[in-house]
Amino acid sequence: MKLTTIPTRAAAALLFAATLASTALAEKGGAPSRGEDGGVAGGLGGVEPLTTVRVASGLVRPLYVVSPPGDYNRLFIVEKVGVIKILNLHTETVNATAFLNIDPIVGPGTTNSLNGEQGLLGLAFDPDYFTNGFFYVLYTNSTGTAEVLARYTVMGDPNTSDVANAGSAVIMKTISTAESNHNGGTLQFGPDGMLYLSTGDGGGANDQHGAIGNGQNTGTLLGKMLRLDPDNPPTYVAAGNPFVGAGNPLDEIWHTGLRNPWKFSFDSLTGDMYIGDVGQNSREEIDFQAAGVSSLNYGWRCMEGTACTGMTGCTCNSPSLTLPIFNYVQGASTGFCVTGGYVYRGCAIPSLDGHYIYGDFVSSRIFSFKYDGAMIVPGTQVQRTTELDPAGSLTITSIASFGQDARGEIYIVEQGNPGEVYKIIPVTPTISEADFNCDGIVNGEDLGFLLLEWGDTNSPANLDGVGGVDGADLGEVLLDWD
Repeated sequence: MKLTTIPTRAAAALLFAATLASTALAEKGGAPSRGEDGGVAGGLGGVEPLTTVRVASGLVRPLYVVSPPGDYNRLFIVEKVGVIKILNLHTETVNATAFLNIDPIVGPGTTNSLNGEQGLLGLAFDPDYFTNGFFYVLYTNSTGTAEVLARYTVMGDPNTSDVANAGSAVIMKTISTAESNHNGGTLQFGPDGMLYLSTGDGGGANDQHGAIGNGQNTGTLLGKMLRLDPDNPPTYVAAGNPFVGAGNPLDEIWHTGLRNPWKFSFDSLTGDMYIGDVGQNSREEIDFQAAGVSSLNYGWRCMEGTACTGMTGCTCNSPSLTLPIFNYVQGASTGFCVTGGYVYRGCAIPSLDGHYIYGDFVSSRIFSFKYDGAMIVPGTQVQRTTELDPAGSLTITSIASFGQDARGEIYIVEQGNPGEVYKIIPVTPTISEADFNCDGIVNGEDLGFLLLEWGDTNSPANLDGVGGVDGADLGEVLLDWD
C-alpha cells in the first residue's frame, strides 16, 4: 500500500469520514467482511434479472480473460495467435501496445492458431505478481508438436507496468502431443498456491494413442489434471501430489481420465474445482472436485459423461471412477462442445452468489446451476442464453471461455464477431461499487476501508482508476452514502 499526503480539498470530508468510520469499525470489530447472499430474487433460478454489456471488441480470436490478484484496474485478454492485451476496466479501452506478443513461437502458424485448437491457450498470474512480476502461459509450439508451459516476467514495476519482457521466458514443461486437437490448456492457481494445468488426451478420436489411450495411462501427462509448484525447479513437482515416487503414475499428476478439459476453475470461496470436459459424439460434462481432494479418475475413455463407450482402459461405472455432477446429451437444444465457467462470487449480483455459469462453444448457449457439494440445488439449473443476449444488434456467439476480474465479476469471451468480451451485470443494479464489503449499504465501514487504502493504486477503493485512492474516490463514497 502506498500512503500519501491527503489533499487539502479532502481534509474536511475526511475528518467527518474518520469519525464515522472509526465508530463503525469499533462496532464491527475490525475490517469489512463479505455480506450475506441477497439481492432481488424471482428471476431465472431464483436470481435477479441479468443482462450483458460489451466491454471490448475488435479482438483476434480471444479465448480467455483474467486479472492479476488484487488488480482492480485491468483485465488481461488472451488472443490465440500469441498476443496478450490489456483492457482498462475504468475506461473500457484496450491498450494500443500489447502486454506480450509471442506470435513467432506460437503455432503452427497464424492460420492454424486462429482456426484450430492450437495457439496461446492459457494464462495465470503468480499469487505474488505485484512482488515478483511473474506470470505463466501455455501454448503450442511453432511446429504444433508440443504444449509448452513457460514463465515470463513483467518489464519494470509490476504495480504499474503494462508491458512484459518477451525475452524473459523460463521453459518449465514441454509436453509432446501427437495430434493438433484436444490440448486442454487452462492454467489456474489453486487456493493452495500451486499451479494447476489441464491437458487433453493427445487428440484424434477415441483416445487412440496407446493400448488404453492416454486418459487412463498414468505414464503420460496427457488427459490429466496436473499440479505444479513454480518454486520447485527443475521438476516443479508440488509437495503433496498423490503419486510422487519412482515409476508411474507420474509425479505431476493430480487427476486422470480426462478427454479435453478445455476450461476449469476454482470456486474462490470454497476452493472446489469445476471442470468442463469436452465430449466426443455423445455427452458434454461438468466434473467436480471438492477442495483439496486428489487422485480422482473421471472415466475417459471407457466413459463419456455418464455413458459407457465400450472402449478399454477402465471399467464403466466402476466405483473407482468419479462421475460428472452434470452432463448433457449433445444436440441442437444444448450444444456439442462445453465451455467450462466460474462460480459467481462477485458483489454486484448478490442473488447469483454460488451459481456456476458455463456455456457451449458450438450452440452459443449459456447455462447456470448451483451445486451444494452433493447435488444440484433444485430450481437453479436454467438456460440464460436469451436473458444474457446483449441489447441492440449485438450477439454472443462461439463462446470460447468465461473469465473473472479481481472483484469476482464474470465475463464472457466470444469469437464470433470476430472477437468480443461481455460482462454479466444485473438489469437493475442494487449494489454500489463503493459498497466494498457487499452488505447492501454504503456506510462508515466502507469509509474506514477507503481510509486504510488511501494512496493505493491497486485497490477496490480506487473507484475512478486515476492515480491512487484519493479525494475523488472519497467523494464517490459520500455521494452513495446510505
